[in-house]
Amino acid sequence: MSSPALPPIAGREAEILALVQQNRPVARPAGGRDLAQIHSAFACALHMHQPTIPAGANGELISHLQYMVEHPGEGDNHNAEPFAQCYRRLAELIPQLISEGCDPRIMLDYSGNLLWGVEQMGRADIVEALRFLACDPAMQAHVEWLGTFWSHAVAPSTPIPDLKLQILAWQHHFAALFGEAALQRVKGFSPPEMHLPNHPDTLYEFVKALRECGYRWLLVQEHSVENLDGSGLSQTQKYTPNQLVARSSTGEVATITALIKTQGSDTKLVGQMQPCYEALSLGRMALGDTTVPALVSQIADGENGGVMMNEFPQAFLQAHRKLAGEGGCDGGGTVALNGTEYLDLLEAAGVAPGAYPQIQAVQQQRLWQQVAQQSSGAAPTPDAVQAAIGTLQASDPSFSMAGASWTNNLSWVEGYANVLEPMTRLSAAFHQRFDGPVAADPAVTRSEPYQQALLHLLLLETSCFRYWGQGTWTDYAAEIHRRGVALLET
Repeated sequence: MSSPALPPIAGREAEILALVQQNRPVARPAGGRDLAQIHSAFACALHMHQPTIPAGANGELISHLQYMVEHPGEGDNHNAEPFAQCYRRLAELIPQLISEGCDPRIMLDYSGNLLWGVEQMGRADIVEALRFLACDPAMQAHVEWLGTFWSHAVAPSTPIPDLKLQILAWQHHFAALFGEAALQRVKGFSPPEMHLPNHPDTLYEFVKALRECGYRWLLVQEHSVENLDGSGLSQTQKYTPNQLVARSSTGEVATITALIKTQGSDTKLVGQMQPCYEALSLGRMALGDTTVPALVSQIADGENGGVMMNEFPQAFLQAHRKLAGEGGCDGGGTVALNGTEYLDLLEAAGVAPGAYPQIQAVQQQRLWQQVAQQSSGAAPTPDAVQAAIGTLQASDPSFSMAGASWTNNLSWVEGYANVLEPMTRLSAAFHQRFDGPVAADPAVTRSEPYQQALLHLLLLETSCFRYWGQGTWTDYAAEIHRRGVALLET
């Protein structure tokens, strides 16, 4: 297997957008599921990521997984091979359960960094396992892939013009690895760190880009959203679909269906299959003028920590065997479902997105109320929104337009000016250099100068450079920025 010098992240924009806008049905098992017989369900997703770092023997861009392999004595790097096995093991667990008469489900979220990294390392075993999960007809009813940002950027602090570049880069890479038909089946989106923007313009552009790129639904953390009146989600809303409304500072509106990830970023929730056992305690819930099965939605890192490395496989097998009646429990109408499958079942039963409760990002009710108060009810403008944000922040230091995620004890902004400011400058320089030429001739995106510059821009936006504190990781960011600037100046 060759080691690609550049990942396939650009060059087919028009083709990709045309492909993903076609609504191809996702494969279902023979006979399908009867929504009326389902009392409750659970949808589990595994998030997999390894950043790309300038740490090869001669400073090459390599996967952090490769660095772990090459430096086994540092920290937890001895876990490199257990991590690698985590990336491929669903290709063994899913067929095993099917052979036992079970009907398993899993959703997979792999960053572009990780996909490129295992290619760079020549790990054909991992790539082929993922190709099996993405492409084999027998897997399509059981495994749903979720889209994400290519380089694990966090949306609220990513420059707005780059949101769609991140989304499209992942779609390019996924299609190159697994084919166009596999990409057309990817309809759900998993934002890194479950980080949802709450600045009106960032959220609007994010949702607009998702819809333009063919996504039907978004997974969101329960504490990152609120009802339109500012109240928190009801118990029913946490277990049924909602409609996320994004309103820009100029009054434009974009919407997308949201499935709610409950609780925080505890890997034990998925590692010990808590969603299955929570679903067993739930029943049907009111949605509009009907009832639907409650859906417990959860996502966790698929490899980090002892629980995911060591306990998850047996817990995953045990939970599905329990539902199949092999563990002394027939599930009582509780089943595993994937997100798109659940929404398809609702729509087939006549429950359309228009029936879903409307929600918005946290703090927006306060913002729009302040805008209306300061503008005497006039239509919003960017200046009015910015003025309202300033007023609220002056009166309440806890008011924030930095978004919310599953790790609200961490900030992706505070203390990282030495990463964020260069990132903003590199983004501006990239768009100044290429936006005009690309508009005049889209073939420019196939050129090596464009793709090299884009790669470094996307990599600089990786969240890991703002997670581990100042030091080695911010130094990595500085080096990627230096190389990006050099590329744009040539």
